[in-house]
Amino acid sequence: MNLFAIKYIALLSLLLALVSCKKKNNISLPETLNRDMVTINYAKGFSIEKFASGITIIKVFSPWPNAEEAFTYALVPKELKIVPELNEKDFDAIINVPVNRIIATSTTHIPALENLGVIDKLVGFPDTRYISSEVTRKKIDKGKITDLGNNESINTEMAINLNPDLIIGFSINNQNKAYETLQRSNIPVVYNGDWTEETPLGKAEWIKFFAPFFSLEEEAKDIFKTLESNYLAAKVLAMKATNKPTVLSGALYKDVWYLPGGKSWAANFINDANADYLWSETNATGSLSLSVESVLAKAGNASFWVSPSQFISYNELDEASRHYSQFKAYKEKKVYTFANTKGDSGGLLFYELGPAMPDLILKDLIYIFHPELIPEHQLFFFKPLQ
Repeated sequence: MNLFAIKYIALLSLLLALVSCKKKNNISLPETLNRDMVTINYAKGFSIEKFASGITIIKVFSPWPNAEEAFTYALVPKELKIVPELNEKDFDAIINVPVNRIIATSTTHIPALENLGVIDKLVGFPDTRYISSEVTRKKIDKGKITDLGNNESINTEMAINLNPDLIIGFSINNQNKAYETLQRSNIPVVYNGDWTEETPLGKAEWIKFFAPFFSLEEEAKDIFKTLESNYLAAKVLAMKATNKPTVLSGALYKDVWYLPGGKSWAANFINDANADYLWSETNATGSLSLSVESVLAKAGNASFWVSPSQFISYNELDEASRHYSQFKAYKEKKVYTFANTKGDSGGLLFYELGPAMPDLILKDLIYIFHPELIPEHQLFFFKPLQ
């Protein structure tokens, strides 16, 4: 064998080794040139690619904060006569779609399923008592949705017996042992990270994540387009206000005042309502932990106070801490909470419905800060403290 042949074989071997060691995030399908990226304008936590064969690839970049790697899922239409060969090692799950039986694990999943008209596909949920939707509660009361216990320790035997096509998972990390058990039983678990989004429209856009599992992409596109239009119209309306009131948020918990960071979901609502959130300059996407002295020094004269933790009355504030009465917003009775807007089961509607109804949250805040702009609006999520 001559030297050229030896070099050629060595080079070929190296290339084959590189290909065989490719990571799952560098997926190679037979039709890589015939694919389209689904437009995602606001959400940062997922992407969707559609291939000419009908296969859809969904990547979830942010299943929980600071996730180190993306999760990749292949959705294969059931009606495909010729299915391209897929390497299972490239994917965290391969799902035949549309799915008919699912288990969801977060109340934020419920509005998306209802809006897409597929809530009848939901057969199981952990801690159903936290679901507030009237439509879904009726199904729970009729025994059509099985309670699976706590999300961190789902009753795996019951879940397996439900024979779901898919579990839409919620987790704060990758240590959920119940999910691992279900996956070993060949039940695909797909992580949903809508709760990690930092913007109102970013969270709402996760309806596009749910749609491909039910072959309802166009429906999701239309739903979000309407929602986006309503939200942006409200934001433009807010800009017409001639004043920009200062705003405080949060409350004390064991001598620490927790309030939204400047880049958080909650802070973005306040800014879009054309108000001056006093911590908007911070880069935190979660909560800030401050002393009551520093909060009082900065926001003692704030015009409004929204989302004071779980407090629903001024009497509760008085009983909790003497510091609250020192704030101007307290003295002028301009404190607003979402904690007393509950469903029949006692769950807070703000957490369940709010992510899917950002336009309504924004209109509530515009009415609070600038009532002259929408005098006919009726507050839904936020209400004055009792």
